[in-house]
Amino acid sequence: MINKRMDSWVSWQSYGSTALFVALVTVFLKTFGSFLGLVNIALLYLVPVLFSAVRWGRGPSFFAAAVGILSLDFLFVPPIFSLTVADLRYLISFLVFISVAALTASLASRLRSQFHQAQQREASTAALYELSRKITAISDIDVLLQHIVQHVSETLNTKVAIILPNALGEQQVEAYSMDGAEWAKDESHLSIAAWVYEHQAPAGRGTAALRESSQLHVPLHTARQMHAVLAVDARGHSLTQMPELLRTIEALADLAAVAISRVKLANEAKVAQLTAESEKLRTALLDSLSHELRTPLAAIIGSVTGLLEGEAVFSPEDRRELLLTIREGSTRMNRLVGNLLGMVRIESGMLRLNKMWCGIEDIVGVALSQLKDALQSRKVSIRFAPELPSVPVDDVLIEQVLINVISNSIKYSPEGSEIVIEADYDRDMLHLSIADQGIGIAPGDLERVFEKFYRGQLTKHIPGTGLGLAICKSIVEAHGGQITASKNEPQGTVFRISLPLQFAEKDGDRYDTYRGENFNH
Repeated sequence: MINKRMDSWVSWQSYGSTALFVALVTVFLKTFGSFLGLVNIALLYLVPVLFSAVRWGRGPSFFAAAVGILSLDFLFVPPIFSLTVADLRYLISFLVFISVAALTASLASRLRSQFHQAQQREASTAALYELSRKITAISDIDVLLQHIVQHVSETLNTKVAIILPNALGEQQVEAYSMDGAEWAKDESHLSIAAWVYEHQAPAGRGTAALRESSQLHVPLHTARQMHAVLAVDARGHSLTQMPELLRTIEALADLAAVAISRVKLANEAKVAQLTAESEKLRTALLDSLSHELRTPLAAIIGSVTGLLEGEAVFSPEDRRELLLTIREGSTRMNRLVGNLLGMVRIESGMLRLNKMWCGIEDIVGVALSQLKDALQSRKVSIRFAPELPSVPVDDVLIEQVLINVISNSIKYSPEGSEIVIEADYDRDMLHLSIADQGIGIAPGDLERVFEKFYRGQLTKHIPGTGLGLAICKSIVEAHGGQITASKNEPQGTVFRISLPLQFAEKDGDRYDTYRGENFNH
C-alpha cells in the first residue's frame, strides 16, 4: 500500500512538474513571442516534451506535447484565445508538431530506459565482482554464508538471510544480515523456504508464486544440487521495480551457489583424502608391525623355548647368548612401541617439551649405552669441538632422536664399518652429525625419508616401519631446530641435527644463551 501511494505521488509530481514547465515556457513565449515568430514558438514547445521524456518517461512527455499544442493554438494561432483555427493549414502544422513530439518523446524515453538499464547492469556487475573477490579465498562454510548475506544486504540496502536444511531436513536460518535478526526469526520464512527448496523456483514479490508478498525467496542451486534459499526483504520495492531487482538477486544467488558448492566440494575432498590417508596409514602400519614384531618375537620365543626345554644341554655361555638375544629382541620391540607412542603424541598434539640445560655429550653417551648390544662390531668415533655449550632441550626426547638416528645407521651399515658422531656450534646453533658407511639413500629420497611410513628405494628389502625418522623430524622441529640427510662420501649417509642455543622468547621473558659459564637459570 505504501509503495502504491509513493508511485502515485511520484506520477502526479511528474505530471505537475511537466505542466509547470509548459506554463513557464508559455509565459516566456508570450513575453517575447512577437520577436520569435510562430514557427520558432512551435519548436520551443518541443523543449518540455524532450525534457519530460528524458526525466520522467513517455507518459509525461505525451502530456507535455498535448498541453503544448493546446497552448500554441489558444494563445498564438489566430483567432487568439480560441481553440479554432482561421486557416486549415494550421491543422497540418499541428499534426506535424504532434508527430515530431511523439517521435522525439519515444526516442528520448527509449534512450532513458537504455541508460537506466546500463546503470543497473553496471551496478550488478560491480556487485558480482565485489562478492566474488570477497569469497574467493574463504574455505569455511559459516564464514562464507555470513559474507554473502552481508554483501547482498549492503548491495540491495535491505535485510537478507540464508536458510539451509539441518541434519533432520528441516529448514533453519543459518545466516542473516546485521540488521535482520528480528526479521529473520519470522516463521513464514521457513515454510516458504521449504517450498522453494523443494521446487527449486523463486517465490515471493514479483514472482509467479506469492507475487503480492513483501518478501522474496530465491533458490541457491547449481546443476549438481540444491544448496540453500536466499531470503530478501523486498517491501521497499514496487512491483514495477521487481524484474530488474530480481535479475540482480538471481545473478548474486548464482555466484553464491557456486561458492557454496565449491566449499562443500573442497570439504568433501578433504574428508575423502583424510579417509584415504587414514586407510593407507592403517594398512602400512599393520604391514610394518607384522614384519617388525615377528622377527624379535620369533627370536624371543625361540630363545625362551630353548632355555626351558634344553636346560641341561646349554652351557653357561650358551645360556648367556640366548638371554642376550631375548634382551635384544625385547629392546627392539620396546623401541618400536616407543616410536608408535611418540607418533601418537605428535599427531594428537600432546607433545610437550620439558626443556632444561643439558650437555650434548651426556645425551650422546646415554644413547650409545642403550645401543651397546646393537652396535656389535661397529666402530663409533666421537669428534666434539672443545668447550661445547649446553643446549636447552628435552633430554629424553633428544635422546630418543639420537637412538633412532644411530639405530638407523646401524641397521643399514655392515658390521665392522665406522659410525662418526661429530658436534660443533656457531653463534646461534649447535650442530650434531651422525655419519655411517651404509648403503646410503637415493638422491630422490633424501627429503622424503622424514615422511611417515616412507621407505627409501634402496632400503625397501629391509624390514622397518618408516616411523623413526618422522618422529625425529617432529621432535627436532618442536625444539626450533632442523634435521637433514645427505650423502656421505664415499659411501653412506650423514644426518645433521641443528638445535638452537637459547630458549625461545615467551610471554615477554628473555632467556640468555649458556656458553659453559657458571650460570643459574
